[in-house]
Parts: sequence; C-alpha cells; structure tokens
Amino acid sequence: MTFSLIICTYKRAQPLLALLQTIAEQSLGPHEILIIDGSPDEETKIMCHEHTFKNLKYFQVQPHQKGLTKQRNFGLEQVMATSEIICFLDDDTLLMPNYFEEIIKTYLLYPEALGVGGYINNDDPWFAYEQGYIADKHHFCFDGYYKSDGSRFVLRKKFNLDSDKPPGFLPEFSHGRSISFLPPSGKIYEVEQFMGGVSSFRKEIFKNLQFSTYFEGYGLYEDADFTLRLSKLGKLYVNTAAQLEHHHDPSGRPNMFKYGKMVVRNGWYVWRVKWPNPSIKAQFKWHSITLLLAFIRLINVFTTDKKLNAAQEFCGRFAGWVTLIFNKPQMN
Repeated sequence: MTFSLIICTYKRAQPLLALLQTIAEQSLGPHEILIIDGSPDEETKIMCHEHTFKNLKYFQVQPHQKGLTKQRNFGLEQVMATSEIICFLDDDTLLMPNYFEEIIKTYLLYPEALGVGGYINNDDPWFAYEQGYIADKHHFCFDGYYKSDGSRFVLRKKFNLDSDKPPGFLPEFSHGRSISFLPPSGKIYEVEQFMGGVSSFRKEIFKNLQFSTYFEGYGLYEDADFTLRLSKLGKLYVNTAAQLEHHHDPSGRPNMFKYGKMVVRNGWYVWRVKWPNPSIKAQFKWHSITLLLAFIRLINVFTTDKKLNAAQEFCGRFAGWVTLIFNKPQMN
C-alpha cells in the first residue's frame, strides 16, 4: 500500500532529527515524508537541508497556518495523489524498526479499518499474570496483564468514578482510560479513539473530515475529537505490535496554566462530541472527576519537586472549570 507520513513540528529540530533517523531504519518506509514546520526560527529548516533523508519534503507554514490542527490540514493538501494511507507522528517519538510494517499489515488484515493507531512502549511497565495472581486495587488489569494504577485512578475507584469502558472507549461521563491502558500483548484491539501523534488513516476519509480548528496552537485533545467523530463512520484499531517511544520533549509546550485550562475546556468539548446530551448522572460524574483531578494537582504542590508547575496547572484547571459556567465552548 502506498502511504505518506506527515510530521507537524514546532521548535524541535534535534528531536525531529532523531525521529527521522529511526524512519530511515524502517523495514517498510513511507513513500513520502512531509515536514510541516511552524517554528519561528530556521533551525528545523537548516537541519532538514543539512541531512539527506529519502522522500523527504519540507514546508514552512505562514503565521496564519500555524498550530497543530492547521498544520495537519495543510499537510493533507500536500500529499501525493497516489497515497492510500496517511500516517501522522509527533516530532518527539522514536520508532521501532517494524512500526510502519505493522501499521500497514493491520489495514490488510482489517480491510474495513478507517484508521489504525500505534502503541507507545515507554510508559509504565506491564506484567503478565503469574500463577496465583490476585487483582489488587492499586493495579489495572486487562487481557492477562497488569500494571500499577496511578493515584488519580486509585482515588477514582474509591469514589466509584472509574471508567466503565475498555481502554480506547469514552464513557458517558468521559474521563475514560487511554490507549496507554492497553497491554503490550502484540494484539490488535478495536477502539474508538487513539492518539493523533501515533496515528494513521485511509486517505479517502479526508474528503469529508478535517481536523477541527477549534483546537488552536498546542491542540490538546484534537486527536480525541477527530477519532471520536471518525468512529461514528467506521472501525478504528490499535496495533500493539506497532511500537514506538514518546519522549515528551518540553520545548514548544504551553505554560502550565494554559495547559490546565485546556485540559478542562478541551476535555468538555471532546466529551460533548461523543455525548452531546449526557444524563444528569453523567454530568455530575464529569464535574466530580474534573474537580478531583484539579485538587490532586493542588496536593502535588506539597508532594512533588515541581511545585510551581503543579500550582499553575491547578489554577488553570480550576479557572477552566469556572469558565464553563458562563462561557462553554462552541461546538463546531
């Protein structure tokens, strides 16, 4: 299958170089690599011109085209006509040598798939069940594997606020478990959402869908919005054998107050994309979890070394929640 790769980047020349080097080592490589650069400087442009990578095309967008969703939509306009699959990668990822081979294999195994996500393998470690293993409230268990559950999920369990859906599916009260809660089993799982930075889609779907420009700049949760809309039209999958590392490079990220505010407001928006008319019980749960997670960040002011970050994020989350009372996001 002919496939293109779009990498949207912002002020990450060196992480991008490391990613391109892992792409060059793939057992099955993309037929074109489109770098869509929103950086205000020339470092990424210079890096791309100083190194030779097969099938690479560089584009530096204008100010009105900057921002993750705008850059992705710009990249879609540049894709060659013969491409059947379009892949997206964050610029701070590193691929295992068979990443694209596994992605394309999924489309061949599941011809009905409209999109396929990859699997980040450098999150919390997983363990296979051992004989006599008994589930623990501090563990999350799925498909014969378990891993430590974060404090926020342990607290949610205590208040009966844990997700009632498998990973990759959004409950009526939102706040589901992400793809990181699928184990490294090597299996392919059906989902209704996955991360945009490790994603791929059939080119044909973009005749009717675009990435929403509601998600400006950093674009937090734009991938959830897009995949939830797409899942209403057909099937999506995650292949846990298509593995990569995500290194969360700090450059190009917003300050923690803005981030916290986006978590709440963009989270509300995505919730209503999937559930436009949630029940009163679901609404109560959404607000309860939102406030619980905000106050966990407040507690982190006293329990972590990054006290200022935790304080700023709490203020951003709480401010974002307050604004929902009188200024809810406008649905596109």
